[in-house]
Amino acid sequence: MLRSGTSVGAQYREGKRAKSTADLISKLEGSLQELDETDYWLELLDRSNCLRGIDFQHVKNETQELIAILTSIVIKLKRRGK
Repeated sequence: MLRSGTSVGAQYREGKRAKSTADLISKLEGSLQELDETDYWLELLDRSNCLRGIDFQHVKNETQELIAILTSIVIKLKRRGK
């Protein structure tokens, strides 16, 4: 989870230095894949009850919000490219 969770920011940062719109879209889609993986791990941790007392819902909500934001950006960039 640490790897996928921190990779989101790294790929977003790379996207800020993209050489083209296609490159930016690629980096943002990579971030989306890592967010989805992070969401998966959060779900497994929550269901396993191995980390009792931790409120996963707040973090899962943040993850879903980031997914929605990046998805919206990617869709707009793809439409602009047509």
